[in-house]
Amino acid sequence: MGNRVTREDFEWVYTEQPHTQRRKEILAKYPEIKTLMGPDPYLKWIVSGMVFMQLLACYLVKDLSWKWIFFWAYAFGGCINHSLTLAIHDISHNVAFGNKQAKWNRWFAVFANLPIGIPYSASFKKYHIDHHRYLGGDSLDVDIPTDFEGWFFCTPLRKLLWLFLQPLFYSLRPLYVNPKAITRMEILNALVQFSIDLIIYYLWGLKPVIYLIAGTILCLGFHPISGHFIAEHYMFLKGYETYSYYGPLNWLTFNVGYHMEHHDFPSIPGCRLPMVKKIAAEYYDNLPHHQSWIQVLWDFVFDDTLGPYSRVKRLCKLAKES
Repeated sequence: MGNRVTREDFEWVYTEQPHTQRRKEILAKYPEIKTLMGPDPYLKWIVSGMVFMQLLACYLVKDLSWKWIFFWAYAFGGCINHSLTLAIHDISHNVAFGNKQAKWNRWFAVFANLPIGIPYSASFKKYHIDHHRYLGGDSLDVDIPTDFEGWFFCTPLRKLLWLFLQPLFYSLRPLYVNPKAITRMEILNALVQFSIDLIIYYLWGLKPVIYLIAGTILCLGFHPISGHFIAEHYMFLKGYETYSYYGPLNWLTFNVGYHMEHHDFPSIPGCRLPMVKKIAAEYYDNLPHHQSWIQVLWDFVFDDTLGPYSRVKRLCKLAKES
């Protein structure tokens, strides 16, 4: 290891998250940014095209051998499914139909969920609001790894395994860190999802169903696009808890790489986040950012100072208590 020190705890801070103050400053200086808020008129058509593309793929793969099922799941279908999870992320901020049509957004997220194979959208919505409101909040932000993850996954081989298992940890961690009652929307999400899975199985057999679910699991695990999970909030430089990525994979991921801009203005759809950076350039150009998600994954695995503990944590009061 040389002089490098492996982290043994999270980076605890006792300040508010930086996004609230920066948002106030930017809006005071550039009030025209408010015009960027509101629904993205193209999102529903792009997402619908992706969903139907995957349904067509289900028909096309039904007679392939298993090795080609998994190849195409990783190389193609999983990329679309991962992109759809990020569309669901955008939709959770009501940017498909606007804040006045909340139910339309919820149900459209269920529709975007269909190729993913596993019910996801309603649970994501339930927890994602806490990620923004209580960024890094102990026992509130379930994006933060558990102490076990930080303690155990601390060597290159174990960190590589942890990246492969990301879908498992993201699914189970909320149940341990901040369990919440199952909502009616989650039940409906599951009923719709499993009904579609059964219809696909009835029409074309098991292989298309495996193609969808395997693609989701594989591409939310160790995959170039999954670099965004690490790039967004893992502390590559001390004192910085959110990072943007300005590389070409933003084209496939609804600009989720513009993550500082997103946390500053979560009601602005991904397609307009580059405009935020352009208008308020002096607030973003000098902040540390990433240019490659592949490099992010490489550094995370092989840099001894990086690991699941490389996150900023803070104690937060619940909003209703303040």
